[in-house]
Amino acid sequence: MIFQQFNLIPRLDVLTNVLTGRLQRHGTMSALLGRFSAGERTEALVILERFGLLDVALQRAGTLSGGQQQRVAICRALLQEPWLVLADEPIASLDPHNARVVMQALKRINHEDGLTVLANLHHLDVVRAYCDRVIGMRDGRLIFDGTPVDLTADHVFAIYGVTEEELVTDGGTS
Repeated sequence: MIFQQFNLIPRLDVLTNVLTGRLQRHGTMSALLGRFSAGERTEALVILERFGLLDVALQRAGTLSGGQQQRVAICRALLQEPWLVLADEPIASLDPHNARVVMQALKRINHEDGLTVLANLHHLDVVRAYCDRVIGMRDGRLIFDGTPVDLTADHVFAIYGVTEEELVTDGGTS
């Protein structure tokens, strides 16, 4: 799971934050003492390198930019070897550059690793740029299920109750 807030431990280094993705495989004492195998450390370093974070592996997580922290959170999720990645508004607190970097990372996970990435997104320009399938819901009901190309102005209005132009003018959606 990738959260809107990164849920990293700011005082721990990046490598240790990524390794916490393996805690469920450890016993209580091993987890409390932070004992990770050489193989687990190697896997974590390989994932960090893949997402351009190897150079900050020993840096405290709290010193990183928001985009870097979100990529660390993605690395932590991948170290769990999931079959599905859930991303709850993964770019909500990021600037446009870091949002693009994070969305590119999620798209790479989908295309290169063959993992399904289910992301909750509210910015339609991002949805159209990075998503292969769109599911739109309103009041717990399915309103739209299709490709970004098929997401018409009528569908947007049915989902949000306002036009896409009003969404942009209001600074996004709720």
